[in-house]
Order: sequence, then C-alpha cells, then structure tokens
Amino acid sequence: MAMSYNIRFWEIRERPDRRKSFQSRWTVNGQEKSESFIVFALADSRRAKLMTAAREGEPFDEHTGLPVSELRSIKQRTTWYDLVHEYIEQRWERTPGNTRRTLAGAFATVTPAPVRPGAAYSDPRVLRRALYSWAFNKKAWECEPPEEWLHALDWMKRNSLPVSALAEADVLRRARRCDVPQAGRQGGCG
Repeated sequence: MAMSYNIRFWEIRERPDRRKSFQSRWTVNGQEKSESFIVFALADSRRAKLMTAAREGEPFDEHTGLPVSELRSIKQRTTWYDLVHEYIEQRWERTPGNTRRTLAGAFATVTPAPVRPGAAYSDPRVLRRALYSWAFNKKAWECEPPEEWLHALDWMKRNSLPVSALAEADVLRRARRCDVPQAGRQGGCG
C-alpha cells in the first residue's frame, strides 16, 4: 500500500447534468480523486474532513485516496465474505480457469469458518455449493442464483465476521483447521 503526504485540494465542482452534481476533488501524489454528492454542503463537508486529516499529518493511500484513519475504519467493517468476493471480482479476468476453480474451492472451504460465534448454517453442503458455484464464480453472477443458494448467501453475508476479527486467535485457528461450525457438530472440514 503506497502512502503519500503530497495532498492537494480543489474547489467543489458543480456538474448540473448529473444527479450527484457536486464533486469534492483532491489529488494524492498527483493522482486525481473525487467523490460526488447531491448537495453542495455534503461535498464541502467531505472536503473539510479530508483537509483536516491532511493538516493533522495523516498519510493518504494513493490507490483509494483516503486518509489512513478511514482505511482502518473500512477494514474494521469489511467482512471476510465481502473481501473474498471483491478479490474474485478483481482477479477474474486475468486468472486462468484452473486457478479460478482452485480459488473458489479454497474460499468456499474456509469462508464459513470466520462467522459469528455460535452461528451455524443448517445445511453446510448447500452453503458450500452456493459459495463455490455462485459467490466465487464471477461468470455465474450473470444469472440469479437458485432460491436455496440465495438463503445460504444471505446467511453468509449476515454472519461473516469483519476482516479485523482474523487477528483473534480462536477465529484464526478455526479458519486454519477449516473448523467450520455446523449444526449438530463441533468442527471438522466437512
């Protein structure tokens, strides 16, 4: 992650042809960044918040354009499921087919482990199939998943722990052992 203290801010730009017509703009090490808002006051407030972070000496991430404090906050809210789903989306086009299958299988195996304590999906086979065949298969996103998979994926989204929870020893141990909580039994990969 490349960080920079070279931050420049521009005035709020109005673009009347758009629904979100007020744009807060800045550069991080020469790379343009922007966020759009419906009203001027929101764009101005966002600009002021970013300027305060820069004035307080926070480095900004060159890729996202965000100050380090906001990146930490995002990391605390991003779930393991969301992170893996986003990873698949970003890597799909440049990943060979066999590697795609390997990644989908590995992620479908480990993703049910970092969930809320005590959470267990009623049918682990359906959950794994939904993860492998739809959630971690970008080509399948063109179609709506079967109803049974929708329920499993909804459960996964609700129960997946934030990425920050992987710092906790018991969560990490469960994931390393594939100790997926399942209804009616403790642990196992399967």
